[in-house]
Amino acid sequence: MHPPSKAEQWWVRDGLPSSLAEIVHENARRTPQRVILSRRSDSTWNPVTAAEFADEVTDLALGFLAAGVGPGDRVALMSKTRYEWTLVDAALWAVGAVTVPVYETSSADQLRWILTDSRAVGCVVEGQGHAAMLAGLASELPAAGNHWVLDAVSGQRGIADLVAAGRGQDRSELDRRRKALSAESLATLIYTSGTTGRPKGCELTHGNFLAEVTSAIEMLPELFEDENGSTLLFLPLAHVFGRMIQVAVLLKGVHMGHSDVARIARDLPTFRPTFVLAVPRVFERIYDTANRKAVAGGKQRIFGRAVDTAIAYSQALEKGRPGPVLALRRAVFDRLVYGKIKAAFGGRTAWAVAGGAALGPRLGHFFRGIGVTVLEGYGLTETTAAATVNTRAATRIGTVGRPLPGFEVRIGDDGEILIRGGHVFRGYWDDPAATAAVLDVDGWFHTGDLGSLDEGGYLTITGRAKEILVTSSGKNVAPGPLEDVVRAHPLVSQAMVVGDGRASVAALVTLDVDGVAAWLEQAGRPSTPVADLVDDPAVLAEIGGAVEAANATVSSAEAIKRFRILPVDLTEDSGHLTPTLKLKRAVVMEDFADAVAALYAKRS
Repeated sequence: MHPPSKAEQWWVRDGLPSSLAEIVHENARRTPQRVILSRRSDSTWNPVTAAEFADEVTDLALGFLAAGVGPGDRVALMSKTRYEWTLVDAALWAVGAVTVPVYETSSADQLRWILTDSRAVGCVVEGQGHAAMLAGLASELPAAGNHWVLDAVSGQRGIADLVAAGRGQDRSELDRRRKALSAESLATLIYTSGTTGRPKGCELTHGNFLAEVTSAIEMLPELFEDENGSTLLFLPLAHVFGRMIQVAVLLKGVHMGHSDVARIARDLPTFRPTFVLAVPRVFERIYDTANRKAVAGGKQRIFGRAVDTAIAYSQALEKGRPGPVLALRRAVFDRLVYGKIKAAFGGRTAWAVAGGAALGPRLGHFFRGIGVTVLEGYGLTETTAAATVNTRAATRIGTVGRPLPGFEVRIGDDGEILIRGGHVFRGYWDDPAATAAVLDVDGWFHTGDLGSLDEGGYLTITGRAKEILVTSSGKNVAPGPLEDVVRAHPLVSQAMVVGDGRASVAALVTLDVDGVAAWLEQAGRPSTPVADLVDDPAVLAEIGGAVEAANATVSSAEAIKRFRILPVDLTEDSGHLTPTLKLKRAVVMEDFADAVAALYAKRS
């Protein structure tokens, strides 16, 4: 069955549910046979109806009830994105508990901190590595004695054991707990990534999520109006971005599947979603892969012309209707080039939502030109994901769009972005001082990001206050925009601009292994480890070109005067990126202090 039209949406007709726990219950009561999820088994997608999902949620919630999980209790959930993540999340809400997401890549120290700080009474983990990590912390965390393993082996408690333990429990207790929840009830504690210091737990209520998702559904009909619409979630559900979309599609009845970054290339063609959400790096990788294949196949000139055509077509859309010649050229390249790129998404994807960093106007125009429009938005954990977003009806590429309905955005006297609305969190867990530092008496959340609003109300991010570099001459430099341009080069994996307190701006750069391999092959050069290419003249010239392109966007005082290529990459595994691929600048500065010093050796 298809998702309901706005007129049929029960929450529009009858009013918003009192909590997120009502969504699964109401879906099953009103449209029990609608397929709302698909569960992957190897390469097969098995449909799950609203009634079937509600039954699974109820059975698991009864298990949590039997385990003694009470209203308001915090239970951690450490897993990659998968069907069971959504199932456990919904079951915890059904029992009145609070889900505390933990990234599946987190260290033992990070897990210890989150379990201790949240005072969790239990933890659901994914596999044997997580179970071993949790077992190693058992003596330090007596309060979190309950734990369950999604992929349990003999001797471990898993989901099936929870369900078995719940048989015979009083189902009316679940009804009582569900009805006791309100918009003010705490739904989740999401710990910020922690680019500096210990992560803080953001308190997001049921009302925060309901305000966010109903506003997003209203503003983004292109994602939710298709009767055969679907999305495949593969970003971490531990992050608020994916979590918000999970709630939105459940509320709207849009078909949802689960994957993860490791297997997304295999799952997209079989699930064939109509929209996806991703961080900009995903789109950069798709573009770079297509470019490398074109080079390897001797079709670099054709690909270049196809790119120029897509960009020109998108730019023409902003001015009205593209001319017939341009439209014809685009149709030709759609058969030759664009169709293959769209096939990587499954062939049905027309829309994507991106956040977390800037995509860049060039790639934004390219993807819209080929028929996959990337809608950039902006938000934080503290704003329950999106505060602003571009839409089909109102898009300005290069901006992060306009505020969602019911939300306010303004720019402070110092250039800081301030946000107010029902989606703004209620505070940091057990940290009133930190809460008071970002939430003022008028309800404005001080984001720490810098931006500007144009005459149409579109927001542009210009930097982050805490990341602004101040050179020894007093010049303020926002590193993000410079890094975005450098990182767009196919040979570059990561770039970090430095220069705080220095006479000039410089940059640390890492090389992309796949990009370098393709470049070497094209140049007729032997395969060479990236660590052996940091001083290679041809590589330095390529990176120098990327730096020049970045410098063309800023004044001379803000320009990168020198750069250094590191012999290793900056990754999440190395401890230099957060799970959402943001640079941990303080960690990079500490670990590569010698490289930074070398940049300034002749000028210090």
